[in-house]
This record gives sequence, C-alpha cells and structure tokens, in this order.
Amino acid sequence: MWRVMRSAAANLRRTRQFSVAATIPGPCMVHKRGADILHDPWFNKDTAFPLTERDRLGLRGLLPPRIVSFEQQYARFMDSYRSLERNTQGQPEGAVSLAKWRILNRLHDRNETLYYRVLIDNIKDFAPIIYTPTVGLVCQNYSGLFRRPRGMYFSAKDKGEMMSMIYNWPAEHVDMIVVTDGSRILGLGDLGVQGIGIPIGKLDVYVAAAGMNPQRVLPVMLDVGTNNQKLLEDPLYLGLRQPRLEGEEYLSIVDEFVEAVHTRWPKAVVQFEDFQMKWAFETLQRYRKRFCMFNDDIQGTAGVALAGLLGAVRAQGRPLTDFMKQKIVVVGAGSAGLGVLTMAVQAVSRMAGANGIPSNHQFYLIDKDGLITKERKNLDLSAAPFAKYPEETKGLREGASLVEVVRKVKPDVLLGLSGVGGIFNEEVLKAMRESDSPRPAIFAMSNPTLNAECTPADAFKYAGENIVFAGGSPFENVDLGNGKVGHVNQANNMYLFPGIGLGALLSGARLITDSMLQAAAECLATYMSDEEISRGVLYPSIGSIREITAEVATAVLQAAVAEDLAEGHGEVGRKELRCMSKEETAEYVKRNMWFPIYSPLVHEK
Repeated sequence: MWRVMRSAAANLRRTRQFSVAATIPGPCMVHKRGADILHDPWFNKDTAFPLTERDRLGLRGLLPPRIVSFEQQYARFMDSYRSLERNTQGQPEGAVSLAKWRILNRLHDRNETLYYRVLIDNIKDFAPIIYTPTVGLVCQNYSGLFRRPRGMYFSAKDKGEMMSMIYNWPAEHVDMIVVTDGSRILGLGDLGVQGIGIPIGKLDVYVAAAGMNPQRVLPVMLDVGTNNQKLLEDPLYLGLRQPRLEGEEYLSIVDEFVEAVHTRWPKAVVQFEDFQMKWAFETLQRYRKRFCMFNDDIQGTAGVALAGLLGAVRAQGRPLTDFMKQKIVVVGAGSAGLGVLTMAVQAVSRMAGANGIPSNHQFYLIDKDGLITKERKNLDLSAAPFAKYPEETKGLREGASLVEVVRKVKPDVLLGLSGVGGIFNEEVLKAMRESDSPRPAIFAMSNPTLNAECTPADAFKYAGENIVFAGGSPFENVDLGNGKVGHVNQANNMYLFPGIGLGALLSGARLITDSMLQAAAECLATYMSDEEISRGVLYPSIGSIREITAEVATAVLQAAVAEDLAEGHGEVGRKELRCMSKEETAEYVKRNMWFPIYSPLVHEK
C-alpha cells in the first residue's frame, strides 16, 4: 500500500506542471447540499471532505467520521485494481478486460476527479481498458453493461425536436463533442446504439491527454436504426428496433443534429467517429467548410499513419524528402485507408512542389477484390483517384492478389487498414523479404487486436528481423533472441486527435484544414530522436501522451494562425495569438489544460 502511495505522490509531482490550478485550487460554487452532493460524481470527494465543508454543505453525519486524503484514496483504488489483476490471472482475456473496465467505470460513476487523476497518472496501463482494444468489447456488450446514462442520444424518432433537445444537456458550455452513428465500430461493424462506448472512451482520452474539462465535453449517439439482425432480436438491446435510415432521410437527421449543436455551442469542436465509409466521406465534405469539425477515422488515422511512414524513411537512414520515392501498398479501401492515401499524396505533392498526385506516384491500393485499377467495373468514386492505370501496374492485372502485388512491387511499406485479421499471412510476409528497401515497414493498423492484419511475432519471424513494425492495438515487443528486441510501435490515433481538438479549440479556428492536420502529423513525425528512430521506435510512449498532445496542439494552433483562421479563445483574441512566439504558444496551451484536483466547495443559495 505505501509503495503505491509513494508512486502516487511521484505521479502528482510529475503531472502538476500542466496546471496552475493544481497548486492553487479556486473555490467551486455549488447549488446542492447534503446527499445530493454525494450523488454527484463531479462534486463528490467521498471521505475526503474536510470538516469545514461537511458543516457548510450539510454533510456531517452522512459520511464516516474519518477524513481520508486524496493520496490515500488514490492508493486505495490502485491497490484494489492491482488486487483485481492478481485475482484474475489465468482467466479469459475478455473477461479480465471487462472486469477492469467495470472497476474503472464504477469509480467514474462515483468520483470524477479521482477517476481522471488515476487515468492521467496511469494512462499507459488504462488506455487499453477505456479505449482500444477493450472499448470494442464494451460496445459489443453495452446494453447488458449499461448502468448510468452518459452523453446524449438523438434518434430517428426525434426528428424536428433536436433544437429543443440540445438544451436538455445541463452544461452551459461545451468545448468538445464526439459523435457516432454506430455504423462501423472499429472493425466490428454495425453495433447500433451500443457504439456510444466509442465517444465516451474518446472523450476520456481527451480529458487525460488534452486536458479537456470533463464538464465541457459531450459524447453523442445518433441512433438511426441498425442492420445488425442479432441486435434487433436481442431483448436487452437499448436502441431503435428498425433498419438503418438511408439517403436523404439519414442526412436530414445528421443535418438537424449539427445545426442544433452549433446553434447552442457555436465554438464547439465536433469529431465524427466510426461512421461507415459512405457516410464518413459524405458528412466530412458536407460540414468541414461550414463548421469546426473533423473525422478521426479519415483524418486522424491518416495523420498517425503519415507520421509513421515519415519515421520509417528516417529509420532507413534517408532524408524525409525520400518519402516521394517510397513504394507503398495500402490494404483496405475504407475511410481509414483512403484517408491515409489522401494525406500521403498531399505530403508527396508538397515535397515535390507540385499540385495534385505526381505522375509517378508509388501508391498501390488493394481491397477485398484485389488491386484497384482504372479497368475495374463500377469503380468506387472515393477510390478512383488512387486506381492505377494499366501502364503503372508493373504488369499486374486488375484484381491481382495481395501476395502478387507484394512480390511484383517489392514495396518499402505494407500498410493494413482492412479490418481483416491475419490477412498478412506467412506467404505475404515472406514476400516482404524481397522488398527493395533495406528496412521495410509493416503497419498492421486494424482494431481491435483480433482484426490486426498480422501479429508482430509473425511479422518479425517471416518478414525478417530488420523490419519496422507498427500495430493499431497494443502488443508486446518481440524477443528475437541473442539479446535482440523487435520493437513494436502502436500507431494509435490517440497520438493525434487530442492535440487536433485542443489546438483547434484554443485557436478558436472556424475550420480544421488540411494544413492544420499536416502540421499535427509532421509534429508527431519529428518528435522521436534519431537514436530512437534507428532502433525502430516510430512513436513515443503512451505514458508521455500529455506532453505529446501539448506539442501537437501547439503545432495545430500555429497552423490555424498562419492560415488566418484563428479567432481566439476566451480572453485571448486573434491579435494576441498572432503575436505569440512558439514558446509562448506552447505555454498558452499547457496553461489551458485542465487538471483534476479537489477544489473547495462553497454553497451558493
């Protein structure tokens, strides 16, 4: 117990640098008294209420007499969590993950301040529980796990009422909204209303990584039905029991929601999450030039992948401009795969000093039907810009298989966003040994873990020990023997989306542009030292996520200023932002990152 408490104290000192409020907590005015405060997780301090607060808030007698400090509460929770870990050893992984999620969720329901401090200090351990990959399991079982409502639900039955419904949310101010329609949750498909677990998990990451105030975030589910027959027949299912709306009916629901949100909170940043491909691209193009919004699956994934691709060039000992010469095979033509290609092409074009896709571009796109070429019948319009002309295919036919493409192209990078677990099989990985690159890169980015295109162990075994590897979910490093270690990177959107949202918010940007997203990706790409890159380390430790997010947000904010999109935030206006140096901008970002600490409570009549 005392070891945990000493560790807790060290964590408190380490993270305190990000918040002035951590050392000088101001009073918080409350309109509640007595048991109502104890039942409100935002104000509740459990047994940490001092006697003065117990007296003025009507709590004396409603709590055990002993006052337990924040550090002691922290240590007690961590001891319970470690005890759970010990007691569940040897049990099925899914059951253990859900048990860990439940203990964290119970703390979240009871005491938000303690919950978020625990999360911030132990983000490397807890991110896989509140986010990828456990969040997928939570979504699959959400109707059965449901205990306390979080966020807002707008359904097809609410058409015409959303403008009034939005005022049911109790917070006067909202800075960040994450919304999904549940149509493509990770690689699990249509989970309907149960997809609410994704916005909840994403916003927990926003709080932990970006210092978003949890009272000013809003998870949203747009329930337009589900085509998942299993859910429609499940007596516990909490969503609408009807097929998904399509076409104009669907868009009218999303339109009404977006208008309602921006009527009440015109400065809020909106992140679209886990929409099926056709609606992901449609809604992004529909709203991105009107509101401050982005789609994380398209743009966040693309930024993280681009940072990794640029890192792979550095790992080969080559200058970043050699990225233009990289041959890249992308497996998966969904929103994530096409988003990666779009941003990669933009990067190549910028390096080449030309607009559009260079005539000699080296990108090969593969979907479930094989290599995509201009000869394909019914070619999807979203994939059309990346389809190869016959003279560019190196003799490969339309629909050529993955292994055929890898053998013929000999790519520098094999990048998977297919959602098909194991598609990078032994044959494909062995073909990567013939890559023209001295250090080929393999990115198996699909989530959750079971949907990863390959495991890192197989990648190092079959493709060779000299590869650079990244997965979308957390994996352990690979022991290569003789004291050698195959480093496993996690190419997780968590590295970028919190900084994109925070930078956009603090700049007061009217829009989130490609330049702002490029700035975020390039900031992440240059974060690692040359020595780390030489060891195959492309991304920093998740444990440093708060520091990384502050740097990414700074880059995004500066890009918004450069494009004259920054209108200012709070008391800091457009003029002040334009006059800030990079160092001053970074300090401004850190100063505005919320940090969890018990504030004195004062009853306001």
